[in-house]
Amino acid sequence: MPPITRRTLLAAVGAAALAGCSARHSTPPLDGAASAAAASPPSPDPRPPVTVNTANGPVTVPGAPMRVVTLDTAELDSALTLGITPVGAALAAADAGFPDYWPTSRLSGITRVGSIGAPDLSAIRALRPDLILTNQARDGARYDQLREIAPTVMTQTTGAPWRADFQVHAQALSRQAAAAAFVSSYQRHVAQVVQALSSARASGRRVSLVRFVEGGGIRMYGRQNFPGTVLADVQLGRPDAQNVDQFDVEVPEDQLARADGDLLLYASYGDPARSGATAVLAGAVWQALGAVKAHRAFEVDDQLWFQGVGYTGANFVLDELQRLLGA
Repeated sequence: MPPITRRTLLAAVGAAALAGCSARHSTPPLDGAASAAAASPPSPDPRPPVTVNTANGPVTVPGAPMRVVTLDTAELDSALTLGITPVGAALAAADAGFPDYWPTSRLSGITRVGSIGAPDLSAIRALRPDLILTNQARDGARYDQLREIAPTVMTQTTGAPWRADFQVHAQALSRQAAAAAFVSSYQRHVAQVVQALSSARASGRRVSLVRFVEGGGIRMYGRQNFPGTVLADVQLGRPDAQNVDQFDVEVPEDQLARADGDLLLYASYGDPARSGATAVLAGAVWQALGAVKAHRAFEVDDQLWFQGVGYTGANFVLDELQRLLGA
């Protein structure tokens, strides 16, 4: 099976969005079964309420909610993947727009409701949502305020448990059948990439993940985060300093040798000049890294690799990994 290019998948996403109705769009996965499940039209009859087991206990939500607000990137990916365009979404504070691995046609109807971790409650209320999706790590302290606006479904956190969180989102959105199809499709994609890496003798490569964060220094990502789990899915190794059960490890510039790997992927959250990326990338320590000297260091899209927490984001990451490793 040939690799699925980002261009091809984005084109399919756009075509499906144009074919869908204004309230719901079908996000095409990697095969027909998942596409058919996601594209199934909503029932014309009102669906009964659904009780969802959340991090805050059981929460009753409307069946097949139509006006959904998402307050973090995983929740946004889940909704869009499952064919539902939120009426509102919070945006990462340093980002100018919603994640652009989604076509503009899927994002144009979404109203920004403040920043992730600091949502605008008045803006949310004005949208009259019938469901709010978020997590305790971002919004646990304002749960009571949010549930006064609409039923609020929170997972405990985000990132590493994205697969389990997706199932919670799918239940809250009454899209379990589509979710099952996307999970199966992703598993097949993983198997295809594993085979391709093996054929290209790239299976043993150690992949380093470095993120420059405005106001947060230089971070090496461990295993307990979204991109770390995707790397593990395709059985790729990590440099010793990143092969840890942690979210990330902050490192000073003079210790960047710990970030070296067979493949070095880096991104900047926020302006590269303010995140430190511009200065570090031009510096002697970075230039001395083996991956840099061997032209195996690549900038990746921060909104995809570090914020694209979900099955659509993961599929794009798999595709880019395969391409960057020459498989």
